Amino acid sequence: TCDTGDQQTTAAVQLKEAAATIVERLRDVATYEGEDAVFECRLSRETAQDAQWFLGDVPLQSNEMNEIRVQGTRHSLILRKVTLEDCGSISFRVGQHSSAA
Repeated sequence: TCDTGDQQTTAAVQLKEAAATIVERLRDVATYEGEDAVFECRLSRETAQDAQWFLGDVPLQSNEMNEIRVQGTRHSLILRKVTLEDCGSISFRVGQHSSAA
């Protein structure tokens, strides 16, 4: 606001969150059946944007078989006690960016 006494004008500042990018991509994981498989990637910044993990085309959520963690810019997925049915493509998406292993 600018106030000169007899005149006043007001303006607003609007900010848009800059899109996060993936700076450390997923890497392939080889493990034994019954062990855990851990996937990690790192973003350029902490973000409130929706980040999502996928096994093939199926979106994953944290539960007794999958643990999803976010620590600052580091996002990780732990597949617990993997079986042969867990073989396939794991992908991570945030905004318009994605990485797969």
